[in-house]
Amino acid sequence: MSFPLLTATAALPALGAIATAAVPAQRRNAAKLLALIVSLATLVLALIVLVRFDPGGDRYQLTESHAWIADFGVRYELGVDGIAVALIALTALLIPFIILAGWHDADPLETGNKRWRPTQGFFALILAVEAMVIISFEATDVFLFYIFFEAMLIPMYFLIGGFGDRAHEHGEETAATQRSYAAVKFLLYNLAGGLIMLAAVIGLYVVAGNFSLPEIAEARANGTLEMATNTERWLFLGFFFAFAVKAPLWPLHTWLPNAMQESTAPVAVLITAVVDKVGTFAMLRFCLGLFPEASKWATPAILVLALISIIYGALLAVGQRDIKRLVAYASISHFGFIILGIFAMTSQGQSGATLYMVNHGISTAALMLVAGFLISRRGSRLIADYGGVQKVAPVLAGTFLIGGLATLSLPGLAPFVSEFLVLVGTFARYPVVGIIATVGIVLAALYVLVLYQRTMTGPVKAEVEGMPDLRARELVVVAPLIVLLIFLGVYPKPLTDIVNPAVEHTMSDVQKKDPQPEVEAAK
Repeated sequence: MSFPLLTATAALPALGAIATAAVPAQRRNAAKLLALIVSLATLVLALIVLVRFDPGGDRYQLTESHAWIADFGVRYELGVDGIAVALIALTALLIPFIILAGWHDADPLETGNKRWRPTQGFFALILAVEAMVIISFEATDVFLFYIFFEAMLIPMYFLIGGFGDRAHEHGEETAATQRSYAAVKFLLYNLAGGLIMLAAVIGLYVVAGNFSLPEIAEARANGTLEMATNTERWLFLGFFFAFAVKAPLWPLHTWLPNAMQESTAPVAVLITAVVDKVGTFAMLRFCLGLFPEASKWATPAILVLALISIIYGALLAVGQRDIKRLVAYASISHFGFIILGIFAMTSQGQSGATLYMVNHGISTAALMLVAGFLISRRGSRLIADYGGVQKVAPVLAGTFLIGGLATLSLPGLAPFVSEFLVLVGTFARYPVVGIIATVGIVLAALYVLVLYQRTMTGPVKAEVEGMPDLRARELVVVAPLIVLLIFLGVYPKPLTDIVNPAVEHTMSDVQKKDPQPEVEAAK
């Protein structure tokens, strides 16, 4: 029996979470160090998965399959394609930076009500989320996926509600109330989506007789499994609704700005750069893989919702006064581009969407973590409380600018390649939709450059005169992300080579071919 590499990649952070939580209360630094070591070891395993994956091989590789709940056809079944491998690598890469960036975010905090912040719990919860996200990317059994898709809500709820941002202008009591509101809203929205999905999962079992994604897809392809049109559409809607909440797609997005605003910067990165990617990934793997005809049927409506997300998110980002809420609405706009690429039903669009998931994770992590360092120094999230930072902290301002330029998809930085492919793929099949989506690019330039101008340029405000520049730990967090943004912006081939074969399989699932350009014959 070969070594269960996929199981190990998910089990290591899960066991690390238990071990971190068990560290004695007075050994806070030991708990932090243990969590960091576990996250780095998980990154090593993820890189081994990446190296062992053969883009030209079988669709699902490194597979594991064991009986679990035999009476109901539930199996412990894992396997990865190129899209899953890329997102597992992204998750494992970001977690060490999230832990380093949040090194002091859960240190004991004494306020008027003597509230205690359990350091061990904070880092244990982060590792628990990592484990659940990774196994969600690996699961090829629908029921197994559903369990971890829902289970990750529990640690995220406590991270949002129990470890909020210390920079709050209305005092600790108000801050605690708002954190609780944001955490409950996050939980209720996602639980509602999950319950609807559960009904669809049960319906899928009634129709197919098992939960194995490869088996169901094969049965549909060879004609041994047929779904009535209305049945397939209802099942598709049940799955899609849950993924659209997680993604987040307008109008199911409203939990995200609250959650990101009230979270610490590392937890905000965990939400939008890691957890939310499960929603868009699942659209590719489950919606298109299980319900190809219903996916094509729903495409026009989903493209409209994606367009609204792009424009709406960007417009609201322009008007924000809070730095974190601005990044949250920018992310809503970016997720609109990802969903647009998925449902454009072209290979360029879906390759661009997958690259966008990875590149958005890196660029958002860079921007939000630097913003978190800035906020921790000034003690305020409000844009108006800053000014002239580049004169007193030039390295901080420079990294903030690069993260912002990546967010607006500047050519030469990684997100540009993704956005370009999404727009090219969309325009090839839906030219009007592609043209309208470009408005989001213009608005992105506006909200990013205005944010930088108001916080970093102009006269130095008295409150930021003594602001220190980035420290060594903070540079270790930011520098690799900046390097990756530049490298993947100049040379995205290593990523596209992994992703493109998986996209071809998805296009085959929905029986779509790229539209051919119309070229007039030479006279």
